[in-house]
Amino acid sequence: MYEDRNLTCRDCGVEFVFSASEQEFFAEKGFTNDPGRCSECRAVRKQRSRSDGRSFNRTERVMHPAVCASCGQETEVPFEPRQDRPVYCRDCYRSVQNY
Repeated sequence: MYEDRNLTCRDCGVEFVFSASEQEFFAEKGFTNDPGRCSECRAVRKQRSRSDGRSFNRTERVMHPAVCASCGQETEVPFEPRQDRPVYCRDCYRSVQNY
């Protein structure tokens, strides 16, 4: 069904083979576009994005002080507590969560 095809890398301009087995793999994964880069350029791009920290683009989580509504222990939570909602420490939250 699939046949090897020659493609040109968009980064380095080198021609590379998009093999029948790779095409079948792409189809199984639901990928609809052909690869635009040769395997060497894909590896370089992947390594560069990891070293730039782009693969972990999360912002630092801001923690807010709170007092546990169950045991009264001081704790920190990743949201701003409101007066009309109870806030629990980790241990009390686990016990409340099971109900």
